[in-house]
Amino acid sequence: MSTAPVAAKADPKAAKKAVAPAKTEKAAKADRPVKAERPAKAAKAAAAKKALPAAKQAADGTSAPARPAHDPSRLAQVLVAPIVSEKATLVAEKHNQILFKVLRSATKPEIKAAVEQMWPGKTVISVQTVQHKGKTKRFGKSTGRRDHVKKAYVSLAAGQELNFSGEGA
Repeated sequence: MSTAPVAAKADPKAAKKAVAPAKTEKAAKADRPVKAERPAKAAKAAAAKKALPAAKQAADGTSAPARPAHDPSRLAQVLVAPIVSEKATLVAEKHNQILFKVLRSATKPEIKAAVEQMWPGKTVISVQTVQHKGKTKRFGKSTGRRDHVKKAYVSLAAGQELNFSGEGA
């Protein structure tokens, strides 16, 4: 066992620190103010609210006005085609949902507005979407891929239905 005092032992890290050159990039970052010295989030939010243009803030202090309705020409293109298959028929009977092929860039609010615009008087309860990736197929010696498809399951209000067969119209 060594009888030398603990303080007398050389610290290798201390020797490296003494030889270290001028401030490194990490040391410069350490000189930045800590979080306690930075402005609070509430102060930033208040400053951002003051910076909003007066047109966006209502005179009585309520929230901004409602967003404009969807573009009717865009809504006419959102629904590509209804999907009529055995699975779509089962879903229609069981959950009162209609299946549509829609644009890949279409959003759920756009799909809802498009259905309600195309069939006035029908109420859409909810919309679920599915991104279906195209299969890779062979065409002779070369390989190709079928198109990606976005499907929308549109739930209608109870007692409502859409008829695509042309019967009873």
